[in-house]
Amino acid sequence: MRVLLTAWAWPSHLYALVPMAWAMRAAGHEVLLASQPAAADWVTATGLPGASVGTDVAAADLVRQYVLPSAADPDGSLGGAKRTGAGPRAMEMFLAHAESMTGGLIELADRWRPDLVVYEPTALAGPICAAAAGVPAVRHLYGTDLMLRARGILPSALAPLARRHGVAEFDPFGEYTIDPVPASLQLPADYRRFPVRYVPFNSPGPRPAPPPRGSRPTVCVSWGHTMAKLHPRLFLAGWIAGVLRELDVRVVLACSSAQLELLGPLPDDVSLYVDAPLEGLLDDCDLLVSHGGAGSILTALSKGVPMLLLPQLPDHAAHAGRVLATGAGEVLARDEATEEAVAAQVTRLLSDPAFRTAALALREEMRAQPTPANVVAELERTALVSAP
Repeated sequence: MRVLLTAWAWPSHLYALVPMAWAMRAAGHEVLLASQPAAADWVTATGLPGASVGTDVAAADLVRQYVLPSAADPDGSLGGAKRTGAGPRAMEMFLAHAESMTGGLIELADRWRPDLVVYEPTALAGPICAAAAGVPAVRHLYGTDLMLRARGILPSALAPLARRHGVAEFDPFGEYTIDPVPASLQLPADYRRFPVRYVPFNSPGPRPAPPPRGSRPTVCVSWGHTMAKLHPRLFLAGWIAGVLRELDVRVVLACSSAQLELLGPLPDDVSLYVDAPLEGLLDDCDLLVSHGGAGSILTALSKGVPMLLLPQLPDHAAHAGRVLATGAGEVLARDEATEEAVAAQVTRLLSDPAFRTAALALREEMRAQPTPANVVAELERTALVSAP
């Protein structure tokens, strides 16, 4: 079986496909991970066969439009734009990526002849390409399915693009959806859903060795891949580390090499890890303070670690809201996140065992889901049934 996987050039979206791709490869199938040229180095670093398709889109400029309003940004200099239209705020961005990728993805499929196309839910070139190639399309979620609210408008929004490539009928939601999110974080949906155990892949790199555990609780601070690309003032990891120095905690801070200069002066006792996968750091942590990205949230829950989340984008706020509803963490809006409020919430999260209990319950829920290897068998059956 040949499987073409695709995501647009954003690390958190692309990395979500990697564990399933490796499971298919381990089962003896051919896989090809396709994205825009800007993602070429990320694709290469996964160790998977890759291909560049289409043209790059100024993704950070588009994402910046969706920054949530804040009193800290009265003139809108950090981003944000007035909401217009229906569906997710980011629909303009998703359509721009689809426009940039669809032709190249179809050309790649014509040459490579996949039996299946697997795409992350906002890579809308994927289902059009699958329809053009006459093969099944399968969505692979990277977090709670926030595209559900756009389900009604996607076919008409994508129809002009599909027609230009000779596609009259297609389902933007594919034949079924692979879902790594535990049921407690899912939204109700009537589509065919295959659950899968979440396997973290936050970035390539050696597993870090955290410092020896002491008597103080350990708090990990991580701000993901997105916020630093939008504006330095939206990257709050260094500020959070400074707030935590006043508490009786040990601080572990994870960042990329590109984010180092944004941290500012750090307290001497902060343990800094650069370009280290988040998964390896959380094994010895009692709490994660983060921006609310889906990958960070699922990685923390896979370790049973509760969270304090400070979302600044609509999707981060929605993912954080699901965590709040389960009792596995707390959420502070940007304007609520004063030094006093952050310190108070961290203290509460570390002292009240209910948060850890809720996070551990979600961890067990995740572990009970089928492994990626089990889901490969479902993919094989899907490709077989659809074969001519």
